[in-house]
Formats: sequence, C-alpha cells, structure tokens
Amino acid sequence: MSDVPWRPGATHEPPAERTDGAGHPAGASREPAAQPTAPYLEAITAYGFRGSARFHVPGHKGGDGADPGLRAALGTRALLLDVPQDIEGIDVGPSPTPYERAERLAAEAYGAERTWFLTNGASQGNHALCLALAPPGTRVVLQRNSHASLIDGLILSGGVPSWVAPEYDPELGMAHGVTPDALARALSRTPDARAAFIVSPTYYGMAADVEGCAEVAHRAGAALIVDNAWGSHFGFHAALPRSPLALGADAMLASTHKIVGSLTQSAMLLVGPGQRVDTDAVARAVRLVRSTSQSALLMASLDAARRQLAVHGEALLDSTLRAAAHARGALADVPGCAVLGADLVGRPGIAGWDPLRLVIDVRGTGCTGYEVAGALRASYDIYVELATHATLVLVLGLGQPVDALERLAHDFAETVKAIARPGQAPALTRPSAAFEHEIVLSPREAFLGLSEAVPVGLAVGRISCESVAGYPPGVPALLPGERVTAEVISYLRELTVAGARLHGAADPSFATVRVLTETAP
Repeated sequence: MSDVPWRPGATHEPPAERTDGAGHPAGASREPAAQPTAPYLEAITAYGFRGSARFHVPGHKGGDGADPGLRAALGTRALLLDVPQDIEGIDVGPSPTPYERAERLAAEAYGAERTWFLTNGASQGNHALCLALAPPGTRVVLQRNSHASLIDGLILSGGVPSWVAPEYDPELGMAHGVTPDALARALSRTPDARAAFIVSPTYYGMAADVEGCAEVAHRAGAALIVDNAWGSHFGFHAALPRSPLALGADAMLASTHKIVGSLTQSAMLLVGPGQRVDTDAVARAVRLVRSTSQSALLMASLDAARRQLAVHGEALLDSTLRAAAHARGALADVPGCAVLGADLVGRPGIAGWDPLRLVIDVRGTGCTGYEVAGALRASYDIYVELATHATLVLVLGLGQPVDALERLAHDFAETVKAIARPGQAPALTRPSAAFEHEIVLSPREAFLGLSEAVPVGLAVGRISCESVAGYPPGVPALLPGERVTAEVISYLRELTVAGARLHGAADPSFATVRVLTETAP
C-alpha cells in the first residue's frame, strides 16, 4: 500500500491505521470532498473584501489607519484580511464554524484525531504538551537535543525530565535520532514516565525509527510524542518517510511554515486516534498558551497550506524531488564536497531521510561551513539554513523553484573554487552524552529560583538557571537545574569563538552565566 495519505480523487484507499470503526479517516470531518476547500481562508476573504463597517480592532481598520510605509510593504489586501477573532460566520456562529472545519480538515489530511492551529510556532505546541502531560513532579523522558521550547515547557509545567541521548556521528559532528534500544533503557530507568519526547527528523533531515520507538514507549505505558517540526510534509509522497502518526506516535508537532508554505510562526499540533493523550487536557493547555488575539493571516495560511498539501502536494513534491536529485548530483561533483543523505540510512538513529534537505560536507575544501556560507552570501547573495564547522544545510520547499536549484550548483562550485585551501576542517561538536550533567533541581525550580550573573570562569560547580544551546549544532549543553562543569564552559566558549550563537543565554557573549545564588536552598 502506498504511504501517500488518501486524498479526494486518489486512486488508492486510505490506510487502515488511519480509519475509525466506520471506515472513515481518523478525526475526519466525514466530508472528503471538502479537502479542495479552505473554509477559514474563504471566510475571512468574504468578510475582508465586502466592505463591512469596522468598529472593532485592529486600529488600522483594514489599512486606512496604517502607516503608509506598511501599506506599501504589505498591500491593502493583506491588511483587509487582518481581522480579529469572534467575527460572526468565521470563528463564532453555528457549529462547525469555518475555523472548526479548517482544523478538522487538517486532522483528516494528516490522519489525526484532533488538530490545533498554532500561531506561536511549534514552540506553543511543546508548551501545551508539557502542561498537559507533565504537571508538577511528573517524570517524562526527553531526547537530549530536544528543541529549547520543550525545556521551556517543563519550566512552565513543573515536569521533571529524564534524558535519552541521540546517536552521534563524531566524524560529521551530527546528532541523529534516538534508537528504540536507547529509549527502552531510558524508560527502564524512569518506570513512572508518563510520556517520551523524541525528535524526527533532525535539523539535518534524518528520521528516527519512530515505529520502533512507539512500540517501546507503549510497552512501558508511556505516550510517544514526536517533534516532527521539520517533517510536516512526511507521508505525502512515497519517496518521503511516513508520518509519525502513521507509525504509531500518539502526538506530533508540525512546523507547517518550514517546508509546506504557511506563514512564518504558524504550525500545527496533532494528536493521533489512540487513547494515550487526553485531547481535552491538550485543548485546555492550548487555550492557556495562545493569544486571545490570534492572527487571522497566520491561521488562514495554515488552512491554505493544508489544502495545497492535501490536494496538490504529491505533484509539487514530485517536481521538487526530481530537481533536488539533479542538484545533489551536481553538488557532489564539486571537489572537496560530499552530499549526505540516503547513504546514511541504516546507521544507528537513522531509519530514513528527507530529500528536501541538502546537507553538504565541506571539510574537504579546507574551509569551515561558516566560511563557505559567508562566501556564498558575499558573492551570490545565497543564504543557507544552517552552517556548522563541517557542513552546510539547505532547505527546500514544497514547490521549490527549479531555476534556483539549477543556479545553485554553478554558484556553489565557483565559490568553493575561489576559497578552497589544502587541509581538512574538523567538526566542532560533542556527543550529547558528554553533557549529561548532575541534575540538582527541576528546570522550573532552577529557572524561577533566586539567581545571579557570575563570570563563566567562576560558575563551575554552581547550579545553572538558564538553558544554553550552541546553534549550531543545537544540542543543549547546559540546562536549568544542572551543575555547571569546566567541560561545558570550555565547549560553549569554543562555539562562540567559532561564530556560533548561543540560544537561551542571558549573555550572548558568554562572559557571564546565571546561576542560583549561594544562599538559595
């Protein structure tokens, strides 16, 4: 059976795991022909352009009161659609409203029981899941290189983390996915864990064995939550990994804006058809962490992106995948460079990969990824998603312009030719297991405790009050409640000197770090 999810007009039947007892797609609106519609987008468009008298917020009144520069930049049409919630016929009125129908269609497209539109990114979803699944004192297992927003969620909820290290490639300096065996060991150390949170795919596009991890988590009585932020397109083409929900995950996050094409800051939180995640609890948590003035533009973009993905995603992806394969071959021909991807599948922590990620190992050029990225910007105005000591990561979109990929190979080759030098640049990162420090307090207790900023050289032995991750590679090196070590201080200093930025650090220069005061209990 094809891994491509069922869509109206498709020639194959919906996968069995995505149907309920009546044979309908799980969480569906029972209106499969509705997938080509975008009810929320259509509703705000009808209201925005019909000329209603607006005696409600926002104050720009559809653009008339906006700064002329903003009107010129965004256009009047965008401002006309910037409407508040609680407009009759959009967010309120007879159920299902256009808003409710839009979320139901998203659930149907992804095979979810319930979907929530998020207007503060997948970070908002992580906060909500922590509040719903990890209340004060509740233990959960977390992948050590989870997104920083998951740590923030535990600070909000009071949950207590137990860590599981991802697989690590010392040659490339990359953290991959968590293996089922590693997750099983972590859950055995934490037998009361209510949920396990893993990342798949990684920033580098490598997918974990989600199915195996789901089986392990469920045997231990824990829900499996997958940060699928970088894989919102998974399951919509046979050449891509399957969606985590189709592989047994109980909930997942999808940063729809990253690949699928909704507006920046929009995302989705999806709960599968099983009973391990209480949808009512999640709904309460989502309401708690969302704005009462959500952006209609962001929500309409989610509705539209879902429609395009469900109806035309396979065709758009097909074109992009063919162009990406051609570009990958041309980039691999550049002296000193290697393109990573399918050749890594099968290694520990890598069960699949995303062809919409171009990962280039540039060590053979004698230059770091930072240097190559800087030269691409300076010479050709090309901006990459990520540069590390060893690699560059380029992210493609659902309908990637083919001509841009055709130019890329030439521009990249010319850039490398101009700056390459003898030698090989080393990777600068360490396995996340090296950062499994002594946990003294929960993240919430440490973050909210009485703290002070001290010079980093004097922080060794003290208890951290902040979460610090070097980007790249994005692996948290220091978390609230952990004891600071000389090793982590040295590592974070190396990263800042190399040009990486420190996410979460109160002092980005890393001259000081916040720790609990000596008098704190």
